[in-house]
Amino acid sequence: MTYKSDGSSIARPRARFVREAADVRRQALIEATARCLAEKGVSGTSVRAICAHAGVSSGLLTHYFDGVDALILATYADVGARVSRALDQAIEEAGNDPRDRLRACLQANFRAPVLDPELLAIWIAFWSLVKTDHQIAAIHADVYRGGRAQLETLLRAAAPAMSSAAARIAAISLTALVDGLWLELCLDPATFTAEEAQAMVESAMMDALARQ
Repeated sequence: MTYKSDGSSIARPRARFVREAADVRRQALIEATARCLAEKGVSGTSVRAICAHAGVSSGLLTHYFDGVDALILATYADVGARVSRALDQAIEEAGNDPRDRLRACLQANFRAPVLDPELLAIWIAFWSLVKTDHQIAAIHADVYRGGRAQLETLLRAAAPAMSSAAARIAAISLTALVDGLWLELCLDPATFTAEEAQAMVESAMMDALARQ
């Protein structure tokens, strides 16, 4: 507590400072977990390994998270949100034209920060848990459901005559194409270029819109 010159008190903004500091520490642990998953996979992602990456004690990890499983869940949600933010930013920067916005969403998958071999390594670690961990499976479903719903909305804005059923099929098809090209490009950039991947997706997008 501090005091004004007239003797009245001014409360320090301690609660906000503590909350912000806690958020920073939680985020640092999430980022350390992502790096650990990329380098060591799920089997090598332990309390000790995460804390070594973050440069903190194991006590700090258990203070903010209920163990490694909870931290991996938080990391999956965080990585998915980061990708979503990158796509959202690309859409907003494309302006108001519906086709430009759809194109921007698709093509953003083939440049940083989405096109990243480390991100692939993190996804592979998460994918290995989808069939055995129902909480990871739920986050996985939410991430992909959200991505497809976004594409459906963009498709129908670009082709107002497109039915909901047609938009759903087109979104699934475009998602599968983007995922396959993204996966191969992250695994072996010598196979084709990011520009070629964007051109292939552009062709598929135009085909989907032309059918309406």
